[in-house]
Amino acid sequence: MKDRNIDSQSGLSRRQLLGMATLTGAGLAAASMGAPKAKAATEGHAAMPSSDGLPPLEDFTYDLEGSTGWVGQGGTAKEQTVKQLPVSQSIAGVSMRLQPGGLRELHWHAIAAEWAYVVTGNVRTTVISPNGEAGQDDFGPGDVWFFPKGYGHALQGLGPDETHFILGFDDGHFSEFGTFSVTDWLGHTPPDILSKNLGLPESVFATFPQSEVYIVQGQVPVAQHEPLREIKPQANQFPHKYSLDATPPIMEFPGGEPRIVSQKEFPIATMTGAIMLINPGSVRELHWHPNADEWQFVLSGRARLTIFGAHARTKTAEFGQGEVGFIKQGFGHYIEQVGSEPLRLLLIFNSAVYAEINLSTWLAANPASIVEDNFGLTKAVVDKLPRKLIGFTAPA
Repeated sequence: MKDRNIDSQSGLSRRQLLGMATLTGAGLAAASMGAPKAKAATEGHAAMPSSDGLPPLEDFTYDLEGSTGWVGQGGTAKEQTVKQLPVSQSIAGVSMRLQPGGLRELHWHAIAAEWAYVVTGNVRTTVISPNGEAGQDDFGPGDVWFFPKGYGHALQGLGPDETHFILGFDDGHFSEFGTFSVTDWLGHTPPDILSKNLGLPESVFATFPQSEVYIVQGQVPVAQHEPLREIKPQANQFPHKYSLDATPPIMEFPGGEPRIVSQKEFPIATMTGAIMLINPGSVRELHWHPNADEWQFVLSGRARLTIFGAHARTKTAEFGQGEVGFIKQGFGHYIEQVGSEPLRLLLIFNSAVYAEINLSTWLAANPASIVEDNFGLTKAVVDKLPRKLIGFTAPA
């Protein structure tokens, strides 16, 4: 992975992808080529004060799959927190794999909600809410689950092959290896207290795990859900499952397409997720997100991400399959597909509402005279600028 600083123009905008409108830096450049330019917009203006006192943009990529992580018979887990990627203060990520029957034991997260996307394989979840409602769901490739902060849950691989899923947590300081696990808790509770709580002889607890098992190899679950141990479980009123890949793209462009799931489509979720496909030679246009940070995971292909941090600060990095990228709220950016393979990105935002502002939409939402004055362009050139969302620019 290689970082390089580049010059940037304006890191303009992007609007809500649900009501999209987009332009591209390439479109702006193409529109102005060969046309006479009015006097420069900066002519006669004083130079901007120096930004030398501002810190440079931080590194914003991390090789998640290339890290070591935790390895056991039932599965593996690799994480990215602020320890590995300091800029990612609001979102932590985990790449987890479970073998058939591999059980991520009963646990809860005290400081973060959990958003997950299944990459390959099949997994079953069980979850309980604070009001006592409980439920089970089976997930396959392209499915998403969400567990609010503090909800007790477990995950188990269904087979026949290994299951791989990506977890996103809405706190960059959260560590998967600092989870509240049931074996860790009970293994450090006196047997007499456990006996009073669970109604079993103290001697039984000598056979319980004395430390956290984290992921244990269990039996492969039967296809049909087993009944919950409670005699009369309440009906599950809080669906935790959403089939993201089965959802049609919000819009389709020659250069790519986005699929988005926010709280509007998935009411329990307080985070937003997306799958973004960028075709070879195409660019996700200049834009920013006014209400959320953006966490990226490359599912396949290779990306070149350029971030604009104001005051002439820009930074570019290339990253590929299994690597993570992070963009702070409000920072302008664009994404280029690199190489011959289409780029497929998993995106997670720390907001229940998806919002974006695109360059094309922004310029189209202004009177022509403002655009002329801002860039020192003639009306003829401005008239050639896009009047609707471009989103993803395809090669000519």
